[in-house]
This record gives sequence, C-alpha cells and structure tokens, in this order.
Amino acid sequence: MTRLFNDPAAFADEALEGFAAAHRRWVRPVTGGVVRAAATPAGQVAVVIGGGSGHYPAFSGLVGRGLAHGAAVGNVFASPSARQIHSVARAAHGGAGVLLMYGNYAGDVLHFGQAAERLAADGIDTRTFAVADDISSAGADESAKRRGIAGDLPVFKAAAVAAEQGLPLDEVLRVAERAGARTRSFGIAFSGCTLPGADHPLFTVPEARMAVGLGIHGEPGIGEEALPTADEAARLLVGTLLKELPEDVAAPAGQRAAVILNGLGSVKYEELFVVYREVAALLGEAGVEIVDPEVGELVTSFDMAGVSLTLTWLDDRLEELWQAPADTPAYRKGALDAPDPADDRAPGTVPAPHSADVQEAAPPPASDASREAAATVLAALDAVARVVGTHADELGRIDAVAGDGDHGIGMRRGSTAARRAATEAHGLGAGAGTVLARAADAWADKAGGTSGALWGTILRSLGTALGDRDAPDARRVADGVTEASAAVRRLGGAEVGDKTMVDVLVPFADALAAATAEGLPLTAAWDRAAATATAAAAATADLLPRRGRARPHAEKSLGTPDAGAHSLALITRAVHGALLEHH
Repeated sequence: MTRLFNDPAAFADEALEGFAAAHRRWVRPVTGGVVRAAATPAGQVAVVIGGGSGHYPAFSGLVGRGLAHGAAVGNVFASPSARQIHSVARAAHGGAGVLLMYGNYAGDVLHFGQAAERLAADGIDTRTFAVADDISSAGADESAKRRGIAGDLPVFKAAAVAAEQGLPLDEVLRVAERAGARTRSFGIAFSGCTLPGADHPLFTVPEARMAVGLGIHGEPGIGEEALPTADEAARLLVGTLLKELPEDVAAPAGQRAAVILNGLGSVKYEELFVVYREVAALLGEAGVEIVDPEVGELVTSFDMAGVSLTLTWLDDRLEELWQAPADTPAYRKGALDAPDPADDRAPGTVPAPHSADVQEAAPPPASDASREAAATVLAALDAVARVVGTHADELGRIDAVAGDGDHGIGMRRGSTAARRAATEAHGLGAGAGTVLARAADAWADKAGGTSGALWGTILRSLGTALGDRDAPDARRVADGVTEASAAVRRLGGAEVGDKTMVDVLVPFADALAAATAEGLPLTAAWDRAAATATAAAAATADLLPRRGRARPHAEKSLGTPDAGAHSLALITRAVHGALLEHH
C-alpha cells in the first residue's frame, strides 16, 4: 500500500512536482507534465508520451535525450486531459510537428485524440499512436483492442530516436507502427495494488495463487493458476509469448529480440534476476538472440506484486534504434554528447502557462437571465458532487467486478473540481454557458480517463446549448442533453447495448426530449427522464461489456450494472432535486 501521502486527491500533482524538482538536469515542469530541460531543436519532430500516474518510471521518467521530448501526466491511473496534453505538446514542439504516443486505453485514446485536434487547429502538424502490446487483453485477430503495458518503452524509444535522427513526422510515425507491430507482452501478478488513501487493493489474489494476464491499472487477470516457482513463471511467460509471433516472423530460431522483464512494483530486483536467468535460457534454447535486455521496474502499477515479459522482435533498423543511447531520469543507455544549454529555446516553441487551473480572469458578458440560470446550474453541480461523494465507494466496488475499481475515485475528483470551477465562474458573474464550460474543463482535467473526457463533453454540450444570453427553457435544456448524447457516442464510439453510460444517456435524452415536446415543464420532464435513466442503469446488469477495461472480463460483470451507467442515473436524480429547489 501507499503509506506516504498528504491529500490523496493531490498525490499525483505533488509527486510530479517532486519529480521535476529532483531531476532539473533532464526536465522542466509545464502545465500538465514535463518537457526536456533543453528545448526541442528547431526542425525536429517532438515525441510526446503520456498516461496516468502510478506507473513510474512511465511516463515522466522517460523524458530526455534518446527518448521522449515531453510527457503529459494524468491523475492516478487516469489519462491526462486533452488540455494537459495540448499544453505539454505546445511546450515541446520544435516546429516540425508532434507525435503523441500512449497506451491503448479508452480514456487515453479520447484525450490524446482531442488534443491532436486542438494542436491541428493551432497549426501544429500532429499524429497519434497507441501502443497495444498486451496479448492477454484481446486475441490476435483483435490486436487493435489490446492495451499497452511495458511494450510502451521500446516503441516510444524507436520513435524518439527516429525523430532525433531528423526523420519527418510521417516517417517517425511509420517507425512507431513498425515497432508496435513487432512488440508483445504478457504479465502475471501475486497481489493487487492499493491507491493512495484506499484501505484495500483494487483486486486480490487468493493465497498460493497468481493472476494471469492482468492489467497495469489494477484490472484483474483473465485467469488464475497455482503459485509458480521462478522457473515455472519464466516458462509461462516465455512459452506464452513464443506462441504468438509477428506476421513476418516464421519461427523464433535465428531471430533477434529486445527483451524486457518488468517488475510491476513490489517484486524485488533479485527476484527478477532469478526469473530472468531462466527467461534467457529458454529464449536461447528457442534460438532467439537477446539484444540489450532490460530487467527492472520500467512500467509499474504502484505496489502490485507481479512481473511482465516483453519481446520486441528486431530487424536491422529496429535494432539500431533500440541500441541507440538514451539519457533520462529513469532510463539511460550508452553515452551521448554534452547536452545543449537548458535555457536554449527553439524557434516557434510556446511556453506553457504555470498552472493547470488557469482560467480567464473575466468571463464573457452575460445577461441577467443567464446569470440567474447559472445559479441553478451551480446548485445542480453541487448536487452532482454530493451524490457522487456519497456513492463513490459503491461505484468503485461495482467497477472492480470486471474493471479497475477507480470509477468512484475518478468521478469524485471530476465532480468536485467541476463544482469548484463553477463556483469561481459564478462568483465572477458568468452566465450559465460559461459556468458549464469551465466546469467541463475542470472535470476533464482532474478526473482524466474515459469518464473525464465524456463528462467534460456532456457539460460542454449543455453549456453550448444554454449560452450566456438567454434564459434557458425546457426545450433548450433537452436539446443540450440530446447533443451531449450524440457527442458522447461520437467521441467514445459506444452504442446502446455495449454496457456503458451510453445505455443510460441515450434513453434519458430521448425521454427528456419527448417530455418537453409534450409541453411538460423542465422539473416534470426531468423527473420522467430520470426514472427512465434509473431503469436503464439497472438493465445494464444483464449486458456483457463490449468496450472499455471491463471487456476482457465480460463474464464477471454479468449480473452487475455498469458503473458509469449507474453513476449517471444517480446524477440525473440528484439534478432533479436541485431543479425542484430552484424552480
């Protein structure tokens, strides 16, 4: 468990602050993460990586020459927000474009995709690439659905070295694609991890058993086996990976591979070395030439007791990139020339603001009617934060059945931040639209992950519909909810039946639209729609998840409602209470 922390909600921010203070030779802090201490050379593609906290040395520890130009760092096990990624990428940009790289998780895909759109709007040429190396999370025929774990390192490194060699953006992307296609990982664990401030791990493993094919966010394994000896663990890891080779590798004999035996947080280095001796022997017997192996903690999961094995099957080009020197706070290889002065700035780079919570000092002009409506919006957001806080533990337990158990934590962070931002905006005289827009940004920033992106989208859609000029009526609110429903489906790609919040959002939006079309006032229409939402959330218990972190454990979730659907239903009922009090 994590023993040293202050406010658990501030853990990730304080850890990043301390990391940057301890490693000034390599990095400097910017809003949302860190970039190299020296600016990206003019004309060089910037490789910006990122993901949630709790995985050190990924992601901030991999920033430096020979590896990433910057890292966007989210909250614990939650992707950074689009705004944070955008900030880091602008600070790292050297004038030749940006490649955004991350593990293949729904929240990261959403936020990095949104950030890429914002960067493109700024005139910065941007590409994205998701590492998907974990063979336990999807079959070979669905490799695009696999999650990214310790295979992040060789893929990030290949792209970053290619960028430093002066390749243009599309060529750097092709290198990343080549490395990703030739990288496979598989992991086992003996106990789950416990987040700061939590009193129990995200999952448990029975005595004398191990979880097989777990995730790095506390997702349980896809199965359990008897606790192995070190040699038995090595045979399982190697044997599993040798069963699935890249399409252009016919057999392991005669092949070269970069090998990473990764500790997930609590397995000691000596234990890793005992396992690696057998890993090396087994690969040698299979005819595999090992190139520059790495044994240690490279992508962790707080205090999880477990290990993963990664093989990147090398060709001449990938071997050159893997063996290239690197100098970062947590990963060093070979020798590099003396670095450029840290205060050199590349032409065209833009320094980031100093606070992730920067907002406009004065909101846009608003009518008296909209400012009055903003008070109701604030009351609704306060009700949301209170109901989420009350049910956060319950939401975590539901989420842990087949996912990583952090839905309640993320929702509490997001809703609390949204209420705070809305309070500040309302105090400055903002209208309803601006109050919602600022709450949307705050929710996305502090919650991160899939729910952060989607709730930010919901609030922003409502804010756009309400605006700052007119008094919102029932039809306008219903139109905003309808647009929020459509936007969430566009962004997340889920549809009704996938066992997500969409299973509640769509019928809720439809019911609200129908009720307001009948002429019902907002409170009555919302009441009817909230009842529909409650029933829809309960019905998700009969569904199997087809998206998100719960998908690899679909059968486990049967009989349990989706956490995101349940939280949305709770929120619709809480908002109805706030509407009753203010109408």
